[in-house]
Amino acid sequence: MSSENPSQSPEPQRKPRVAVVFGGRSSEHAISVVTAGAVLRSIDREKYDVLPIGITTDGRWALTDDDPDRMAIADRTLPSVDDLAESTAGGVVLSVDPGSREVVYSEPGSVPKALGEVDVVFPVLHGPYGEDGTLQGLLELSGVPYVGCGVLASAVGQDKEYMKRVFISFGLPVGPYVVIRPREWELDQAAARKKIVGFAADHGWPLFVKPARAGSSMGITKVDDLSGLDEAIEEAQRHDPKILIESLLRGREIECGVLEFEDGPRASVPAEIPPVTSHDFYDFEAKYIDSATGLVPAPLTDEQTAEVRRLAVDAFDAVSCEGLVRADFFLQDNGEFVINEINTMPGFTPISMYPRMWQESGVEYAELVDLLIQAALRRPTGLR
Repeated sequence: MSSENPSQSPEPQRKPRVAVVFGGRSSEHAISVVTAGAVLRSIDREKYDVLPIGITTDGRWALTDDDPDRMAIADRTLPSVDDLAESTAGGVVLSVDPGSREVVYSEPGSVPKALGEVDVVFPVLHGPYGEDGTLQGLLELSGVPYVGCGVLASAVGQDKEYMKRVFISFGLPVGPYVVIRPREWELDQAAARKKIVGFAADHGWPLFVKPARAGSSMGITKVDDLSGLDEAIEEAQRHDPKILIESLLRGREIECGVLEFEDGPRASVPAEIPPVTSHDFYDFEAKYIDSATGLVPAPLTDEQTAEVRRLAVDAFDAVSCEGLVRADFFLQDNGEFVINEINTMPGFTPISMYPRMWQESGVEYAELVDLLIQAALRRPTGLR
């Protein structure tokens, strides 16, 4: 006779819980919100429970409405977590105890409320305080798996100076550049300016002046001569006190996506960003407001396609990336590729280049989101 109690049936296995974290303190706040809306719309709700957590522009973690429609750019107006937050004072706290993945919500004068455990975080933050290893470090301390690159790769991928240094050490082709550190500019602007002018003498005008640790083409200025230099530096330093100056690379802009599968990273078909006639270069307005479109797949020869895909995976491996990366290249007039940068959390709306390249490679957007979540759930936190 069985000793089992027929009235006690096993509890159904709960669905993995995904916290989508977005917004943040960087100048790319709005683009992160747009990305989160696309991800929330595409996560399979029959497979996962979802908890949207927005980070306001002043760094408060807030519960937000699970409403992707409110996270889109509407009439050229950018969305904000501050407008989406359920409360102007309440805050979400993630435990840093690796034995607990509990999320707690509290408001001043109220008893904290447990929101349950989180199994994986899908961070869709761009720029500093999210894409740069800071959030990844918090999640490592908390013992919570997360989508995308780890602490080191995120930090290196955010800082264009050290990214290029790593590429060079691995033999990847990089264009000419020079860095002006905050102390250089603060102590002797004339000497820093002379350093840039010397660089221009070696490599020619125009130059691109950009923040060293920003993305989405924020703060970048194309400078045709010395007269526009100081204004360009001031604009770049609105986003980052460390600036990067690059020479103009003449050629075609080519992008390639890398995605982590169970058997390792693979590259997508590449895309080309054609010249944007209404803009001086492929800047923020062209990307996100005026919706400049790329060519997917890029019109390359079979040999060129194979080469850029190889270089994209090499860049992924050089920086010890995980999850996903978009690698950006110039195909120079001499037929050689130069890697410009990688993005460890690239633009991720359905019309962004990264998802479009993977769609052309046979991976639809919703499947792409699921593959990234599954890769994160497989991967342990800590040293690996």
